[in-house]
Amino acid sequence: MDLSRTRILIVGAGQAGARAAEALRDAGHCGSITLLGEEQHPPYERPQLSKAMLINADEEPRFIRTSQDWAAIDIELGTSSPTVAIDVNRRAIGLSDGREIAFDRLLLATGTRPRRLRDLENCGLRVCYLRCIDDALELRRSLVQGSKVVLVGGGVIGLEVASAAIARGCEVTVLEKAERLLPQVGSPTLSAYLERLHSDRGVAICCNVSISGATAKGIALSDGRTIPADLVVVGVGVEPAVDLARQAGLKVDQGIRINSSGMTDIDGIYAAGDVAEQWSGWHGRWMRVENWANAQNQAIATARSMVGQDNSYAAPPWFWSDQFEANIQVIGHPGGADEIVRGDVARGRFTTISLRDGEVAGAVTVSSPKDMALLRRLAASRKRVNPSDMANPAFDLKQALAS
Repeated sequence: MDLSRTRILIVGAGQAGARAAEALRDAGHCGSITLLGEEQHPPYERPQLSKAMLINADEEPRFIRTSQDWAAIDIELGTSSPTVAIDVNRRAIGLSDGREIAFDRLLLATGTRPRRLRDLENCGLRVCYLRCIDDALELRRSLVQGSKVVLVGGGVIGLEVASAAIARGCEVTVLEKAERLLPQVGSPTLSAYLERLHSDRGVAICCNVSISGATAKGIALSDGRTIPADLVVVGVGVEPAVDLARQAGLKVDQGIRINSSGMTDIDGIYAAGDVAEQWSGWHGRWMRVENWANAQNQAIATARSMVGQDNSYAAPPWFWSDQFEANIQVIGHPGGADEIVRGDVARGRFTTISLRDGEVAGAVTVSSPKDMALLRRLAASRKRVNPSDMANPAFDLKQALAS
C-alpha cells in the first residue's frame, strides 16, 4: 500500500486531531484527510478557556485555523459531526446524521469528558463544568462581581478559575478532597506556595474535605460547615471518551492503549491526545497524559507514524498554569522523589528539582522560565546529576547538561 495516498480519517477535531492533520500534510501525505468534530467550532486549543477567556470580558476564542484555512490545505473539516459507529472490517465510520465515511487509516483523538458529580445535580444550585468554548463563555457571563463562587477541586482547572473569578470581583472558595492543593503534581513546596498565593488574594481554601450534601443555599461539607454558593464550578478530573474504541474492540483501560508510535492493537488504527493511554517512564506506569504539549507533540509524532515514518514519542510530560501573577511550569513527575528547592519561595520566584536514583524525575518552576528550559532538557536526557549541585542556587544548570 502506498501510504502517501491512503484515505486518513481523524475522529476528534480538538488540538490533537488538528495538529495531526497538519502534520500529515507537512509529511507529504497526498491522500484524503478528513477531520471530524462534535463541536460547531473549528479546532482550537483549550488552555485559553480557563485563562484569558475567563478573565477578559471581550476575549474572543482563538482557533488553530479557520474553516477556509483548512480547505486551503485540502483537509475536509466536518464540524457538528458526531461519530456514532465504527466498522473495523469494512473500514468505515458512521455519523449521527446517517452518513458513512470510509478510511484506510483511522486516528482516534476523541479526548475526554469532565467527570460529573451526581450529588450536585438537581440540588437547586447552578453547577458548571469547563471543557469547551461554549462552557467558557457561559461561565464568563456568570462571574459577576460579588457572586459567591465555589470551585470543587483544587487542581489546575479549579485554581485557574479561582484566580479568574477573583479578578472579576467574585467571592471564591476552593474545596479539595486531598490534604493539599494540586495533589497530582506531588510537590509539597508548590502546594504550600499555591495555598498562600490564593489565600493572600482572598480565596478561601478548604482541603481534606468532601461534599456531604447540597441545597439551593450552598454545599454541606464533611466537617459540618456549609459553604454558601451562587455558582459551583466542578473540576474533579475527566473521563476518556472511549465509546467508539470499545465498540471497535480496541484495548481500553484508562484510555485507548497505544505503543510509542501511537498504534493501537488493531492494524491501521491509532490514537492521540488525552484519550490515549501511553507508557510514562517518569511515572513508571501506563497513563493518559492530559496536557497541551502531549496533545500537540504526541499527535504530530503519531501522524508521521501513520504515513510510514519512524516516529516514537517518549517526551517527559510538561504543562504550565497561569494563576494571578505566577507562571507555574511542571516537567516530569515530581511526586515520590527527593525535592530540592532553589530560589526564594516567599517572593514567588523559585524552582524545585525532584531527584530519583540520581536523575531529574521532575521539576517545578514558579516564574522562572529560564530554569524550566534547562530542566526540560535535563529530564529528557535522563542524565544523572549531583544533588549538591542542584541544591546550590549559584550552580548554573547548563553545567549539568554539559557534564
